Amino acid sequence: MKRSGTADLPLHGGRVPPWLATRMTELGTAISEHIVMEYGVSELLTRLSDPFWFQAFGAVMGMDWHSSGITTSVMGALKRGLNPRFADLGIMVCGGRGRHSVRTPDELRHFGMRTGVDGEVLARTSRLTARVDNNAVADGFQLYLHSFVVTKSGEWAVIQQGMSQENHAARRYHWHSATVRDFVSNPHTAILGKPQGEILNLVDARASRAQDVLLSISRDPIETSLREARKLTMPAHHDVRAKDVDLKRLGAVLAVAHEQDLRDFASFLLVEGLGPRTLQSLALIAEVVHGAPSRFSDPARFSFAHGGKDGHPFPVPLKTYDESLAVLRRSLDAARLNHTEKLQGFKRLDELTRTIETARQPLADFHATIQHERRISSSLGGRTVFDDRAKKRNVASNQRSLF
Repeated sequence: MKRSGTADLPLHGGRVPPWLATRMTELGTAISEHIVMEYGVSELLTRLSDPFWFQAFGAVMGMDWHSSGITTSVMGALKRGLNPRFADLGIMVCGGRGRHSVRTPDELRHFGMRTGVDGEVLARTSRLTARVDNNAVADGFQLYLHSFVVTKSGEWAVIQQGMSQENHAARRYHWHSATVRDFVSNPHTAILGKPQGEILNLVDARASRAQDVLLSISRDPIETSLREARKLTMPAHHDVRAKDVDLKRLGAVLAVAHEQDLRDFASFLLVEGLGPRTLQSLALIAEVVHGAPSRFSDPARFSFAHGGKDGHPFPVPLKTYDESLAVLRRSLDAARLNHTEKLQGFKRLDELTRTIETARQPLADFHATIQHERRISSSLGGRTVFDDRAKKRNVASNQRSLF
C-alpha cells in the first residue's frame, strides 16, 4: 500500500539526553515487537514508511513532537534496540546520520553475508535511493541522514532526511520495497517537507520524455507530482496548541483513563489497579500499535502520552514512562510463553477508546489538560532538557566559587 505525504519539519538543534534516549530505545523496541508479533515484520516496514505514523511514533516516545530531530532520534533508538534482537525479530537497521550514513553499503554487504540475501543488490539500492533524493529531485535539500531498514527475507524500507539551511527546514523521504515497482517512476512512499516553489523531479513518471532525450527539463510543483499525497504541515510554533490536536480523539483517551467506570475496565484489560495517568499513556501506545492510517492525522496528540523533552506539551513524566514500559515488558514476556491475553489487552484497549470516541463523542478541555499535567509533573518525575542545563550551570557556578 503506497502512502505519500509532504510536511514541513522545522530544523532544531541539540541532542537527546541519555535519560530519554535509553527509554526511547526500550519503548521503540517494545512497540515494534508488539507490531511484529501481531501483524508481522512487513507491517512494521509499512508503518515506518508512513510519515504520519512515524511522526506519532516519535511523539509517543517523548521526543519533540514536530521537529526534524524526531527522525534522527527514532531511527537511532530503533538501531540500538532492534539490531541486538535480530535473531528474534528478523529486522536490522543500517546507516544513520552523517558518517554513519556512508557506511550503509558496507553494513548491507555484511548483512548479506550473514543472511544469504544479496548484499550487493541492497547496497546498490541504498546508493540509488540516496542519489535520487539528493540529486535527481532538485528541491534544495541536502541529505544528512540515511537509514536502511531490512528484514532477513530482503524486504526493506529507507528513511532519509535532507536539510535546507536557507529555509530552516528539513524534508524526510520514505521508501518501501513492497510498493516500489520502478525506481525511476514515482518511487517514493512519501516525501516530507514544506513546498519550496518550483522544483525539478526527474524520477516522476511524467518525466520519462526528459529522461529519454535530456533536451528539456520538466518543472512541476511538488504538490502536482504527489497529487494523491496526504499532506502533513508541521507548524513552526514549538508549543502544542489545540488546533494541532483532534480534541474528540484526545477526549476519548482522557475519558478511558480518568472516568471511574471506564478506568476500572480499561485497567482490567492490562493489569488490575493501573493508575489513570499510566492508562492515558498506554491508550495512546495501543493506538500506535493497532491504529489504522487515518488515526495519525494529528500526531501532536500522541505527545500527551509522555510529553516532550523540551517541555511541550509538558515535561516527560519519568515515573509514568517507566510504568508504561513495565506493563509492555510484562505483556511481551507473557506472550513469549504463549500467554497472549495481556498482549490482546492492548488491542481491546484501543477498541474501547474508539468505541467511547464514537458513542460519547467527548471533547477534551485542551488547556485544562495541559495545566493538570504541569501541575502534577513534579510528582511524576517530570523532566526536560532545560533541567539538565540548569543543573550544569549550577555545578559550574559552585565550582568557580571555590577558587
